[in-house]
Amino acid sequence: MTSTAPGCVLVTVTGKDHPGITARLTGLLADAGAELLDVEQVVVQGRLTLCLLVRLPESVGIPRALLFAARELGVALDFQALETPDTGASGPVPARYVVTAVGRALGAGQLHSLTSHLAQAGANVERIVRLSEPHLGSMELHVTLPPTLEPQVLKRSLLALSMRDTTFDVALQKEGLFRRGKRMVVMDMDSTLIRIEVIDELARAHGVGEQVSRITERAMQGEMDYDESLRQRVALLAGLDVGVLHRLAASLPLTEGAETLVRVLKRLGYRTAVISGGFSVAAEALKARLGIDHAYSNVLEEEGGRLTGRTVGAIVNARRKAELLEQLAAQEGILLEQVIAVGDGANDLLMLERAGLGIAFRAKPRLREAADTSISAGGLDTILYLLGLTGRELQEVG
Repeated sequence: MTSTAPGCVLVTVTGKDHPGITARLTGLLADAGAELLDVEQVVVQGRLTLCLLVRLPESVGIPRALLFAARELGVALDFQALETPDTGASGPVPARYVVTAVGRALGAGQLHSLTSHLAQAGANVERIVRLSEPHLGSMELHVTLPPTLEPQVLKRSLLALSMRDTTFDVALQKEGLFRRGKRMVVMDMDSTLIRIEVIDELARAHGVGEQVSRITERAMQGEMDYDESLRQRVALLAGLDVGVLHRLAASLPLTEGAETLVRVLKRLGYRTAVISGGFSVAAEALKARLGIDHAYSNVLEEEGGRLTGRTVGAIVNARRKAELLEQLAAQEGILLEQVIAVGDGANDLLMLERAGLGIAFRAKPRLREAADTSISAGGLDTILYLLGLTGRELQEVG
């Protein structure tokens, strides 16, 4: 509710909801010459709570007709005089953020844990909105932050909370025009859009799984850069029948929620893209299968129906991923603030940093700490709740 002026009255209406309550009561207030300053209404499980902040003329008290009407409507009225003056004095405006909680099921324990954490940080919860249907699996908490609380500090503490309680994920986003104004989603492929690492599957099929794994581990330990590790791993695939690659690409196991996410995004007019350090045969197969708009990845060289152990063209590494994201946004006429990037590995970090919202999906702690938010408990369709979409809205788009 907004700040108040002398003579203001907060009228709170509670009871069983049915059509005509708000119309009847506001009509009586209008007849009494009341000035409506603020209003909030919510219905939970058929029970109404309606709050009306009004300023009544000095010569008019609470209209008796209002009390009679409430009795007829079967609702209870409560009146509270608010004498806080509205001086209009300028001062620090609290920063407004949205905290989105998503899990298999959110109970009193999860909500207590989250709201206690916010209270300890000095954040004030102004509104809670249920997102998911029919089960309570996602909600938004609209909060204000004091000037002394850095959003990055709160983000890191919320991440730590979700890492301790792995039953739900928590995302912090600044409330504003671009939160629900996203227009493009860019995704990594291996271990993000699909549940496997394609190169590992090819290596196992070619009998070089252990060698490839050792190179991958060296790269993860910082002993080798990504480009060199990719060249060495691809070299071990030399001689592999390309039919193995094509058969694998035809039956890639999608990550939970992937089909729902892409289907809903397309219905809503979003542009979608895969930008992957994986291989083009797999990326193009996913592009065709899901109807994704763009796909960029590494191209494996083929000769005589077998892999040569080399790639063709520039390697899609971390820097190239970020460049491609920017190029795509410019090509589509979309601001970077309107782009969501999703990935799971260190190779996705720069891409996530360039996007308006960078999401670490089932990622290692280092990427989760660097990203804007992370998803570990849910599937890819969890992203739809981060856009502020509700379960009812999702049912509309099918």
